[in-house]
Amino acid sequence: MPDLLYEKRQHYAVFTMNRPERLNALGHQMGVELTEALADFTADKQMRVGILTGSGERAFCAGADLKEMAERNQNPNAPPTFPLEQSFPFSRNPKPFIAAVNGLAIGGGMERAMDCDIRIAADHGQFGLMEVKRGILAGYGIHHLHRLIPHGEAMYILLTGELISAEEARRIGFLHKVLPAAQLMEEAERIAEMIAGNAPLSIRGTKAVSSFWRLLGVDESYRVGSWMREIVLSSDDAKEGPKAFAEKRTPVWQAR
Repeated sequence: MPDLLYEKRQHYAVFTMNRPERLNALGHQMGVELTEALADFTADKQMRVGILTGSGERAFCAGADLKEMAERNQNPNAPPTFPLEQSFPFSRNPKPFIAAVNGLAIGGGMERAMDCDIRIAADHGQFGLMEVKRGILAGYGIHHLHRLIPHGEAMYILLTGELISAEEARRIGFLHKVLPAAQLMEEAERIAEMIAGNAPLSIRGTKAVSSFWRLLGVDESYRVGSWMREIVLSSDDAKEGPKAFAEKRTPVWQAR
């Protein structure tokens, strides 16, 4: 069974993260399959809009696969993690993407939704960037969350690691709409069809100009983040966080 399902419709495609037994956590194989599917989608002139969602009813995506991360920390020959621009490619894609958040979206899962252009969610959805609880950094969220919602709201999410409801995410402007779960994909497809029915060059031009504003200065932010990530992610705490998660215990922080 593939870790990513890729289905083309008339003028849009649905990308489904497909690891429901792991709450659709982001693993290396999913990254490989997403890269291949996006290459096909981007090259296909009939495809004008993408929809990103998750398998099952519990989770859109629970973020990075911390068990895989813990194993990688113990194995120097493990496949490398994907760089940010490959892990979160939707904002840089020339075609618009809709996130249809069908449940829990934490860590990299919230960031995957963040990377899309339009976000809608089922009413049982929850959002959070919990990296501070694992001794690691919310790499993409640190650079982009402030660009989508007010600074204070972003800092609350980043510093507390607290989960927020779909309705709260809509209130602060992170979500466009909250719906009953049974209506989520129908609404995502309706929006995709509305967009796809417009002039293709106008759609791409609109995203190109809007993305210039959205991504302005982000490469400089990545450079600062790279320096800070080197400090934080090489620490003992960065190894302790995923290990404690895998062992289902409270982490013991050493601040080193």
